[in-house]
Formats: sequence, structure tokens, C-alpha cells
Amino acid sequence: MSAFSQLMDFQRGTEALAQIAGRLGWDQETMMPRGAAEQRGEEMAAIEAVLHARRTDPRLGDWLAAAEAPDAAGRRAVALIGRAHARNTRIPARLATEIARQTSVAQGIWAEARARDDVAHFLPTLTKVIALIREKGAALAEGGDLYDALLDEYEPGATGDEIAAMFGRMRPRLVALREAVLASDVRPAALTGVFGRDKQLDLAREMAAALGYDWRRGRLDMAVHPFSSGSGNDVRITTRVDEADPFNCLYSTIHETGHACYEQGIDQAYLLTPLGQGASMGVHESQSRIYENQIGRGRAFGGWLFDRMRATFGDVGIADADAFHATINRVRPGYIRTEADEVHYNLHIMMRFDLERELMKGNLAAADLEAAWNDRFRADFAVVVDRPANGMLQDVHWSVGLFGYFPTYALGNVYAGCLMQKLRADLPDLDAGLGRGDARAATDWLRTRLHRFGSLYEPRDLVTRACGFAPTEAPLLAYLEQKFTAIYGL
Repeated sequence: MSAFSQLMDFQRGTEALAQIAGRLGWDQETMMPRGAAEQRGEEMAAIEAVLHARRTDPRLGDWLAAAEAPDAAGRRAVALIGRAHARNTRIPARLATEIARQTSVAQGIWAEARARDDVAHFLPTLTKVIALIREKGAALAEGGDLYDALLDEYEPGATGDEIAAMFGRMRPRLVALREAVLASDVRPAALTGVFGRDKQLDLAREMAAALGYDWRRGRLDMAVHPFSSGSGNDVRITTRVDEADPFNCLYSTIHETGHACYEQGIDQAYLLTPLGQGASMGVHESQSRIYENQIGRGRAFGGWLFDRMRATFGDVGIADADAFHATINRVRPGYIRTEADEVHYNLHIMMRFDLERELMKGNLAAADLEAAWNDRFRADFAVVVDRPANGMLQDVHWSVGLFGYFPTYALGNVYAGCLMQKLRADLPDLDAGLGRGDARAATDWLRTRLHRFGSLYEPRDLVTRACGFAPTEAPLLAYLEQKFTAIYGL
């Protein structure tokens, strides 16, 4: 066998084992017995040890040096394997295994602390996780910026300074829009009624299908913190249910469907290769935000959802489709990032970005995080955090070591603004289909322009190819200002 064939065969096994590790993570958040947490930590550590050994195998260096790829996709695969090999060889096996063990256990401790509103219960574990991730970042950075080294895992090519500058440009216009909306006399109505669990889940499944989710290669389950898991032919989504607030379930499902449709849309030729997954978390988030907000909370699809809500639940306390459009786009300060409206959402991300950079720099200790969070939240949102589950304990990310992940959510919104501007220019009749609950035209456009390529291109290059211009925050801000000016009569 050629060096290239040996390299790709070996990588296929590594990718398959990584999918198994992901399935263990999915099980942990959906079906695993609570008493299995410690054992699962050992299981995750064991499989991480195997994965780390494969990712740092000395033969990889020899194969990479000798590999002659037959085409552009092969050359890109070799480049991605080489990039990952360089990163992984900087991380000691002991550290990789310990991070897997600690974050697996930490996830359960975080969930307990969140349920009990008990920050003290979580702090010792969080302190350990932060120390481990800082050690990982230092190993990867090799004297460079620790946070940038972590960020590169989720958004290759991005830097903390670039993102901070982008946030600095976005913040004034977002704050001005928020202040104008909150000063408006328009007050969209809230839903009224009780919305049964089973009916919510039935409608959630219908919406996922309408957006192009392939149920032959997926499933829907319940989780404390909704997420999407897997790639290729096994891509699973999760949601949660609040019988007083069906939007929590419905829009969580739409969001995760966006992630899942991306993974399901990747060219099957890339299955179990480095190309067979999304290009970055920012690109991934652009898909979930297009589906959740720009389609799911748009006037056309919202009108269809209004009809389906009434057919499913009866009277929901909303007069007509126009009023429903305002309801699903209500702007109000709130504690929870995942429930935030489009005007506030990026402000939530900016706060987390600043806090985690300080944690990674060593300028903020875990013991001081709650006070720092609460002070910053009061300053940014003019709201006092009432309990830890609505504050620093609301997100799972830091418990599982995902430092550098949060800014990709806002970057995803920026990419989404660019992509949707081009999508609407290419599909001027898009709303006709969306008004019937048929999003196939949008999904087909995204699959053709973006999904099918997987990781064939660098994130910014992929978005630029799809849009015809380099990504910028301008389309997102223009979309938000136009949408909410119309809804709130500004």
C-alpha cells in the first residue's frame, strides 16, 4: 500500500473510534443512569488514551512525509491530519487522558450544582478543569497566546484579538437597537395555555422533517442542555420540554436540526475522513442560526408554525400570524443565553468571551467567577442575576473544558447573516415555500453551496465561496435592524 493509503486507512479507524467516544457522550447526556458517572469517566479516559495514542502514533509522521495524494480532497485530508498530528503531539498523553476523565465527571457535578443552585458544589471541579485546560493551552501555544491556541481548535485561523475587535464594532449598534426596542410602546403578546410534552415533541419532529432532517439517519431525545451529536449516517439531536413554554422545545429542536442537516449533507465520499465533518464551530453555528432564526423566526415559516400550533394545541392566545411573528421575536432582557432573542444573544456571547479569556489568562479565578459574572450581567443587561442556575451555572461548556468555544456562536451569527443575504438573492421566491412549511429550497441551496464540502476548505474560505464575498458583520446587523425596526415600529 502507498503511504497515502496507509495514512487514510489508519485515520479511518481513528475517526470511527472518535465517533464511538461521541456516542458515549451522547448516552451520558440522554440515557445513562446517574450512578454510572464515575465509571463513565473511566471509560471516557480509556478511549481517549487510545485515541491520543493513535493521533500521536510515530508512523503518522512518516506517512505524512511520504504521502502523495491523488487529488485536492486527498491533499486537504493530508493537511488536516498533519495539523491535528502537530497539535496532538504537543499534548502529553497523561494530560489528554486526565482532561477526558475530569470533564466527564465534571459534567455530572455541574448538572447537580445547577439543579441545586449550589456554586460551591461545582467550584472545586471547575478549578481543576480550568487548570487542566490552561495546561493544554500552554502546551499548544508553545509560548504564544494561550487562548488563541484553544480557539484554533474550534475556529481555525481566528484569534481572540480579531474577535474582540469585531465585537467592539458590533456592540454599539446592538446596544442602540436594544435600547430603541425596549423604549417602544409595542408589546408583543405571550402565549397562554398548557402545552403537553408529547404534542410538543410531535410538532418538533414535524418541524425537523420540514427543514430537511433525515430520520433514517437520526433520532430525537431529551437532554438538560440540547445538543447535536455525530456525523455522516448517525446524526442525533436532542431537545427539552417546558409545558408552559413550547418555544423552548420547538426552537431548540430547530437549532439542533440546523447542525444535524449540515452533518447529514456532507458528501458521503468523505465519511470517516477528516473532511467528513463541519469546517468549524462558527460555520456549524451559522447553519443552526439560519434555521432557528432567519428561517424559523421569519414571517413566512412563522405563519406556517402558527397554523400548526393552533392545530396541535388549540387557542394559544395570539390573534393572528402577524401577532405571532411579533411573539416569536419578542425582545426582553433575560438570564438564559439559549432562550435569548436575536438582539440580546450576541451580548451574552461577548460577556462569556471576555470572562473566559480572563480565566485562561489567569486574571480571574474560578472562586471569583460568580461575582464577575453577576457584575458584568448587571452592567450589560441591567438585570440582577437571581440564582446561579440563571447565572454562571447555566451553560455546560466550561464544565466539559470547552474554553474558546463561546465566540464561535457569535461568529456563526455573522456567517449566517452573510449566507442568508446571498441565499435570498439567489432564491427570491423562498418565502412561498416557507409559508407552506417547506424549507427544501433553502436546505438544497445550503447543501450545494456549503454542506457537501465538509472540511474541504478553511472556514472563512468556505463562507466566502458560498457568498461571493468575505464574511463581515454588516449583513447581520442590517438584518437585525431591519427586522426589529419593522416589528417594533421604530
